[in-house]
Amino acid sequence: MTPAHIAAFFGWALTWVALIGALYTLAAAFVVARFFAGTRPPARRSEAVTLLKPLYGDEPHLFDNLASFLTLDHDGPVQLLLGVQRADDPAITVIERLRAKYPAAQIDLVVDSRRHGANGKIANLINMVRQATHPLLILSDSDIAVAPDYLARLLAALDVPGIGAVTAAYVGRGDAGFWSRFGAAGLDWHLLPGVIFGANNGLATPCMGSTIALRAETLAAIGGFEAFADTLADDYAIGQAILALGKKVVVPSMLVTHAGNDATFVDLWRHEVRWGATILGVEPIGHTAGVIAMPVPIALLATALLPTIGGWALLLALASRFVLIITIRRVAGRWPVAPQLLPARDILTFAGYIASFFARSVDWRGSTLRMGPDGQVSKGPENSA
Repeated sequence: MTPAHIAAFFGWALTWVALIGALYTLAAAFVVARFFAGTRPPARRSEAVTLLKPLYGDEPHLFDNLASFLTLDHDGPVQLLLGVQRADDPAITVIERLRAKYPAAQIDLVVDSRRHGANGKIANLINMVRQATHPLLILSDSDIAVAPDYLARLLAALDVPGIGAVTAAYVGRGDAGFWSRFGAAGLDWHLLPGVIFGANNGLATPCMGSTIALRAETLAAIGGFEAFADTLADDYAIGQAILALGKKVVVPSMLVTHAGNDATFVDLWRHEVRWGATILGVEPIGHTAGVIAMPVPIALLATALLPTIGGWALLLALASRFVLIITIRRVAGRWPVAPQLLPARDILTFAGYIASFFARSVDWRGSTLRMGPDGQVSKGPENSA
């Protein structure tokens, strides 16, 4: 084959991938709109609940994020159980401020430096959960903020027979300047529609650190947090363990907010490559197939080889992506960044996707973790993503 024939072959292949991606994008917009349409306000609840929050340092807006869990529309007792691994952790100062502002709230702190594996977050949870006072456990990351009806929606979903855990889809909020907002756009415009589309069509069984609500007996049945001490994608692994019990993990029609703290491009790049590498480690087929959610950069590549045909594909890809992000805006209520930045955001997502296939270790809160098979990690000195 001549170079011209090879260029044409790859140009057409990329064009078809871009067109399939545009169709997927329109389908995702439809599914997202339907998923959040007509959501009814839930009834207030009165069950006793323990909220588990592993902490590390004083992140931007940590006080406000934690405070959102103390202003819930809930009639039962709530224990906010917080954990750190150092007596000098700056998060302790934030906790003292919380206690001063909410003196009637049960805010308990565990300071315990014991490590139980490579995953520091899980080690923190192992140390904390022993102090949980209620049988309903709700785990969420420190950078999550919630609405007042958070518990009502979670507990209503957990009531359904056969449900082992409830997780929550999320939108982004940038708290550290432009690059954190650019990262939030990635959550809104890429991750959110993928989660909703996959969960609603049986293509994925997400379980996310944004929220995992389960009963203490379910946690015990999967081996407790100890079973995930050396797992990077601990939230995903918890979900898979619950599925192995014959129970379901569901995503109700609610949103929580992920507070992004990536202050620089390098911070954002490392964060997104780590995400991609984590997903690749546990869902290699799904992660590879995720290229169809990136029709704009694929169409740009096609345009470089077949300017006319690729150009038409690019127009269709851009149109479909704008339909999707307009749909997301109706759900989330705002743009993370100006919509004109969509092509740049899509190109960065694609670049991070490619880089994720070459990552062999990741940086996680001051530790370099070497990635092994099946999502397992260990501390190691290899080059990090």
